[in-house]
Amino acid sequence: MTATSEPRTAAVTGATGFLGTHLCDRLLDDGWEVRGLSRPTSERGDLEGIDWYVGDLFDDGTLRSLVDGADAVFHLAGIGLWSAGPDTVWTVNRDGTERVLEACRDADAGRVVFTSTSGTRRPVGDTDFADESDVAEPIGAYQASKAAAEGLVDRYAETNGDALTVHPTSIFGPGDEEFTAQLLAMGAEPTMPAYLPGGLSIVGVSDVVDGLLAAYEHGEAGDHYILGGENLTYDRAVSRIADAVDGSPARIRVPATAIRAAGPVAEVVDAVADRRMFPFDRQMATLATQRLFYTSRKANEELGYEYQPLEAHVPDAMEWYRASVT
Repeated sequence: MTATSEPRTAAVTGATGFLGTHLCDRLLDDGWEVRGLSRPTSERGDLEGIDWYVGDLFDDGTLRSLVDGADAVFHLAGIGLWSAGPDTVWTVNRDGTERVLEACRDADAGRVVFTSTSGTRRPVGDTDFADESDVAEPIGAYQASKAAAEGLVDRYAETNGDALTVHPTSIFGPGDEEFTAQLLAMGAEPTMPAYLPGGLSIVGVSDVVDGLLAAYEHGEAGDHYILGGENLTYDRAVSRIADAVDGSPARIRVPATAIRAAGPVAEVVDAVADRRMFPFDRQMATLATQRLFYTSRKANEELGYEYQPLEAHVPDAMEWYRASVT
C-alpha cells in the first residue's frame, strides 16, 4: 500500500481580502492546510476549512504561530490610499512586512512569497512595456511603502531565508469593489458615460493565484516576477467588456488635462482639511493618464505563468457585480 504524503501548510496574511480569499479557496481545493490571518473585525466570508489566526501584523505572538511550520508563507496583507492615510499605509505595508519577516526568521517557516505591486516598475524612455528591471521612483505613499517592503524581502532572501516577490498588475475579478466594479460599470452601465485616458495591464484574479503558486514552486529566491495580463487602453477594455455582456460602453474620454488638473486640487483640499481626503496627488494624477503596460515574459519563461484574455474573466466578475454591487 502506497503511503500518502502529508498535506502542505500555507500561512496567508491578507486572507480575508480580495486576492486572499481567491488564493485560500484555491489552496483548499488543491489539498493544502490553510492558516489565515484575520483581524478581529474582518469579515471572514463563507470559506470553510481555514484555520483562522485572529490578530494583525503587529501581534507578534499570533504571527509566529501563524508561520511556524508552514511550508509557504503568502504575505498579501496591505492597504492602499483609498482606505487609509499615508502614515497608516506606510506602517502597514512596510512595517507590517518587517514584522512578518521577523516572525518567519524566528520560527520554522518555509518560502515567503511577497505580493507587491507592478507600480514599483514603469516603462522607461521609449519602451512600451516595463519588466522587472525597470525599477521606478515611487509615486505616493502606497508605491513607496511597497518599494521599501520589497527591499526588506530582498535582504531577507540574501541573509536569512527563502523569499521572493511577485508584482501583479491591475487585478480583475469577482469580489473587487474598486477596480473591477469601476471597469464593469464603464462597460455595462448607461449611467457611466465616461472612460479614462491611458491604459493598463489587466489580469484575472485566477491567473494571479496561478502565478503565486508557480512562484512558490519554481521561483528563484530573492527574485521578482511581474504577473500581468493583457495590455489595454481603457476604451478598448471597456468596449470588450460591453461586447461580452451586451452592455452599454462608456463613449466619452475624460481629457487627460482634466485629470492632471485634479491633482493640485486634491493636494489643496488635503492641506485645508489637514488630513487625506483624496487617494492621489498631482504626480499620481499624471500617472493615471499614461499607458502603464507590462510584460510577463520572465514569469512565463521561469515559472510557466500564463494568463487568459479579459473575456475569460468577465462572466464570473459580472455575475458577482450584478448580485453584489448593483
